Amino acid sequence: MSQTMSFDKDADDYDAYHGGLERGRKAAADIAPHLVPGTVLEVGVGTGLVAYGVRELGHPVVGVDIAPQMAARAGYRLDGMAVLGTAEKLPFGDDSLPNVIMVHLLHVVDDMKATLSEAARVLAPGGRLVAVHGVPEAEPDDMVAAAAALDVLKPEVPDTPEKLHETAASLGLRLVTTGGANPYELDITPEEYADSIAGRVWSYLKDVDEDDWERLVVPTVAALRALPDPTTARHQVWQVPISVFTRD
Repeated sequence: MSQTMSFDKDADDYDAYHGGLERGRKAAADIAPHLVPGTVLEVGVGTGLVAYGVRELGHPVVGVDIAPQMAARAGYRLDGMAVLGTAEKLPFGDDSLPNVIMVHLLHVVDDMKATLSEAARVLAPGGRLVAVHGVPEAEPDDMVAAAAALDVLKPEVPDTPEKLHETAASLGLRLVTTGGANPYELDITPEEYADSIAGRVWSYLKDVDEDDWERLVVPTVAALRALPDPTTARHQVWQVPISVFTRD
């Protein structure tokens, strides 16, 4: 399955499994203090959750996404301000944008360096690139324990703080600040989490082969459904890094 088809398949459920507008607004609140005046481009806009929150805080926004169904939903949410395009070949001119943001994008693109290079190309001198990156980690609970068997399926990500900062510097992007974004919170039941895993909502499950699916994923889904009170939501707190760069 292509990356485009894979993300399009998730479009209907994306908001529910990614915290909806509440989470988008929290991410926007983390990002907004680092922006300079002017338009904000979100690369990998998805359904527009974060971009919508940024716009609510007074910034003009435009989004780009590789998946037509995602871009369509973002366009509806953002009054048409979303376009199709890839992170490695953005449909914008050189030095044309004051701000570029990327939220949980850099570990799913095919080439992080090419993606950052494109961001540097379209970013105006003195502009800001704000990345929420790395793999979010949830504080321990019974669902985290039940799903731990899937950790072996998660690839080594390219966007750890160390790797991201080194790659950005090689492209002329200067680090302004880095740290932890405010934790985001999600209420989800074991049944809902099991459904999201079975439906391959999470990016690390997109290309799992049949043998690993039967050996690891099927028992994990069953274990989640077997937890006490499987229709009672657990309150999860997730931690994630944020890094801010400028182009001099």
